[in-house]
Amino acid sequence: MRPVRSISHTFLLRLLLFRRMLKPRRFVLLLAFVVGVLAAAAGLLLKWLIHQIQYLLTHQFNVEESHWLYLVYPVVGIYLTMLFVRYVVRDDIGHGITKILYAIARKNSRIPGHNTWSSVFSSAITIGFGGSVGAEAPIVLTGSAIGSNLGKLFRLNNHTLILLVGCGAAGAVAGIFKAPIAGLVFTIEVLMIDLTMSNLLPLLVSSVTATAITFFVSGTSTQFEFELHDAFSIARTPAYLLLGVFCGLVALYFTRVMNGLEKFFGRFKNRYAKLVLGGATLSILIFLFPSLYGEGYDLINLLLNGKGDEFLTMFNNSLFYGHGNLLLLYLGFLIIFKVFASTATNSGGGCGGIFAPSLFLGSVSGFFFCQIWNNVKPFGMELPLNNFALLGMCGLMSGVMHAPLTGIFLIAELTGGYQLFVPLMMVSVCAYLTIMIFEPHSVYSQHLAQRGELLTHDKDQAILTLMSMDNVIERYDKEVMLSKDMSLGRIAHCITYSTYNVFPVVDDAQKLEAVLYVDDVRHVIMRSELFNSLFVRQLMKPYVARIDIDDSMDVVLKVFARTKAWTLPVVDRDGVFIGFIRKSRVLTVYRQMMADYSND
Repeated sequence: MRPVRSISHTFLLRLLLFRRMLKPRRFVLLLAFVVGVLAAAAGLLLKWLIHQIQYLLTHQFNVEESHWLYLVYPVVGIYLTMLFVRYVVRDDIGHGITKILYAIARKNSRIPGHNTWSSVFSSAITIGFGGSVGAEAPIVLTGSAIGSNLGKLFRLNNHTLILLVGCGAAGAVAGIFKAPIAGLVFTIEVLMIDLTMSNLLPLLVSSVTATAITFFVSGTSTQFEFELHDAFSIARTPAYLLLGVFCGLVALYFTRVMNGLEKFFGRFKNRYAKLVLGGATLSILIFLFPSLYGEGYDLINLLLNGKGDEFLTMFNNSLFYGHGNLLLLYLGFLIIFKVFASTATNSGGGCGGIFAPSLFLGSVSGFFFCQIWNNVKPFGMELPLNNFALLGMCGLMSGVMHAPLTGIFLIAELTGGYQLFVPLMMVSVCAYLTIMIFEPHSVYSQHLAQRGELLTHDKDQAILTLMSMDNVIERYDKEVMLSKDMSLGRIAHCITYSTYNVFPVVDDAQKLEAVLYVDDVRHVIMRSELFNSLFVRQLMKPYVARIDIDDSMDVVLKVFARTKAWTLPVVDRDGVFIGFIRKSRVLTVYRQMMADYSND
């Protein structure tokens, strides 16, 4: 019997030989197809798991009563997710989209292999038990991880890995929403994948493949049923614009409160303290407002298609049941507390994204805005509730994700509301412009942008972000690190047996103290009578600046420009010497990467 390792090695060799038989572009298209199939399969599996868990837990509930189990299920779900991550995955799953952006910018697009399956099961447990988050971001991470690990398997270069990560994301969005155009636009707009001809076709292949697989398995109907009864009217333009501004402000509230709550939860180092606080917050909110249970897609469908008293069914299982006069109050509470429920879910130990919360909050915000407008009736005009619930989804998606095109195409494809394309554009643009006044980056990219780790469509900045410190640092052996008490004879030995023109001066803990340049000792290096009487402390110079190992390449270039230096030392967070960075090396790597991008 052949060893397993030998079989796997043989299989890998055959895969690599197969790769060489195809032209590079055709091989990438084939991988894009495979990524699309696998991303769609992961999305279908996750949706099925969530549905089965939710049905098992809640199908016996009486709609006229509040259920104490709403106080239990979310805590159990978060706890089970935490155990799954700790004892099965044994790694940080992380926030879906943010983790992808970080992997592209700082990890050479390499996403851990467990993300091809861990996010599916952890988010199914979280959402199935009532976690007020969405399944879409975990699936996007899953799809991107599939693309990344396929690329690693075939030893593809970094640029192709970025493309395959984008294919995974595009296939995931297209598959789970049945929205191929939105999948493509999302990848370009949110993940910052460059729109070149060589990138476009693989992204399209992955998107269309994932959509086709989902259509084949679950039918061609849209994600949300929507029947247009009231077509676009130019007279409603003021209402569309005001709705966009309102959605932008709600998106700003969502973003700011989420960031604040995440910082608050971050103060607790004990995971069980987070579990108790997050689980208790979520359970109480779901008990008071059952609409916050899970993804909330039932309420979205109700707001898109309901009429008259049908809207009051959102009070089912809640303390509001039978109090139809409190509809606006109930909707207002949902707008306020949705962000608390979503953040408590993730920060407490659960796993999920903010796609679904954005759609949920958008439909509620649009409906809420329309109800208030119809109560006041400015210009004597009454607005269609269902249409504005749909438009609100677009506005919140555009504002929260800073992705106006994704919001437009996603909502149009999700609902089939193409006849409202012009209002969708109006609301999307107004929401985006409103939040941009206050927040230049989305909830996904905010922290990465602050650290200079965000890949953007600015090619110059993108290359600086992608450049790795490991590629430009010249590391020194301990044998050529000097101490202040070393003699000139020791310096001469180091210079003779190395090619360096600058040496670090360190203490016993190898913390950087100064530097010594060969040019500064050239006039005495051959005078043997001084070998034992001249020491490093007399010849060394203070460094003009030093680079921290965590600094971005943008910061490195700014330090070079400010100091006019050609060589700078690099240290870690404790000041321990690591090596030197030379400006010539940075420029050489930069030019090479720019050439690679230009030849694409």
